[in-house]
Amino acid sequence: MDDIKHKLLVMSGKGGVGKTTIAVNLAYALSEKGFKVGLLDVDIHGPNAPKMLGLSNKELSGKDNKMIPISFSDNLKVISMAFLLKKTDAAIWRGPMKHNVIKQFLDDVIWGELDYLVIDLPPGTGDEALSISQLLNNITGTIIVSTPQEVALLDCIKSIDFSKKLKIPILGLIENMSGEIFGEGGGEETAKKEKISFLGRLELNAEIRKAGDKGTPFATKELFNAISNKIQKICEEK
Repeated sequence: MDDIKHKLLVMSGKGGVGKTTIAVNLAYALSEKGFKVGLLDVDIHGPNAPKMLGLSNKELSGKDNKMIPISFSDNLKVISMAFLLKKTDAAIWRGPMKHNVIKQFLDDVIWGELDYLVIDLPPGTGDEALSISQLLNNITGTIIVSTPQEVALLDCIKSIDFSKKLKIPILGLIENMSGEIFGEGGGEETAKKEKISFLGRLELNAEIRKAGDKGTPFATKELFNAISNKIQKICEEK
């Protein structure tokens, strides 16, 4: 972990707000700029990052009792529970087992030198988020993802509170799926109230859903560039 410059936690208080979509496309966008990037999917029960990168059929290999990440490109490599389970297998695990596998993903993976490690957490502030926060030193910060409606924002505030209580810097909040269906502006207003940066909004867009299903990141499009540029700038200033 000492060879990794920036460690980013992507969090959401509620499931289904597009957190993995943000994590995958942020990692991809940074890798396309020439940075060496790792994507660590620690959603033990619902690991979807490999699907969104077209890597679902890949299997992990090892060297000297350590895991070798799956390469999406020369600049982007990925570790996920999805590489260790059959597609239909459920991970029926309690907290200690999840803690141990997360520790393995941090200690027993040959990440090499990275500019960024993007960590996709499951929704909520439970075992996985706490384990990462305790096991990982020098976390650059958290990126909070929420949709604009009040139900999602209530849980989003809990992720903000989690970061503050554990003294992890908050890089900012992204409002995802903005538009007529879920509303617009709720994420930005919450960021102002909580006195954190607003990183931008992404509109609800069928093309994003199609890209995720096909395993083709959309981050090279203007839709995501402004947000990834802002995150990169914040990291470089730290």
